[in-house]
Amino acid sequence: MSDLFVFDVHHHVGDASGALGLPPDETPDPEAYAALELAKRIEIMDAGGVDQAAVIPGHGYLRPNGHADTRATNDAIAAYRDATPDRFPVAIGIVEPRDGARSLGELERAAGPLGLVGMSFHTRFQGVSIDNHWVSTYVGAMGELGLLPVIHALDESAEESLWKVGQLASRHPELTFLVLDGYATHEGTKHCGHLAATYPNLVFDCSLSYNFDFIAHHVRQFGAHRYVYGTDLYSWPLGRRISHILGQLLESDLSDDDKAAVAGGTARRLFGLVQP
Repeated sequence: MSDLFVFDVHHHVGDASGALGLPPDETPDPEAYAALELAKRIEIMDAGGVDQAAVIPGHGYLRPNGHADTRATNDAIAAYRDATPDRFPVAIGIVEPRDGARSLGELERAAGPLGLVGMSFHTRFQGVSIDNHWVSTYVGAMGELGLLPVIHALDESAEESLWKVGQLASRHPELTFLVLDGYATHEGTKHCGHLAATYPNLVFDCSLSYNFDFIAHHVRQFGAHRYVYGTDLYSWPLGRRISHILGQLLESDLSDDDKAAVAGGTARRLFGLVQP
């Protein structure tokens, strides 16, 4: 399938050192680093056979100025998209549940002037849980604004337990959710199968999965329209690995149509880049 179009739904832009308990990287020349970061990201994409990606800010960003820092982060991810739209045609922003009602205005700005396609929640970094009242409130507002809810669900974290994703999905059955990182553990992988069977409004990425075998089984059970390719790539130098999952997808016994859907077709429809 040499003509397979690959879309990665899960690229983070930002310094991931804090999330890993490491000291921050020293960047004496931010402009030079920005050029290097972009070049390295595209190099990894090219080597890994990825045509396009959705970009999301890293959730470990500092907020000494509170809501103003979140707004600046959303400005920056929109600018990152605009600088290289042929590789990054869509960007996803962030709102912080601890900003309460103030974030409702940021949702409107994201859907309007910034042109973002969705908003990301990674509650282990946000001081709340997925079942937080404000997360659900924002999701409801996002549905009215046409923004896709993007939910990080690393099941090893109580704040991001997959059962809470199901609770959120049940509160908003009319909305489609993109669930990231759910396949990161063995138990999470099994739980994702239960969620897929119970909540038809959930779409799952394959980032952090140790292999594609269970995902292939779930694709056959629930349909390729429920699964997308993602790598959880962060900014260089910590982000530099090519995912092994794409090769396993191509080597699987799924049909060519299903492979094409998981690799990129489902994601492009989800983000409105092609007609459903």
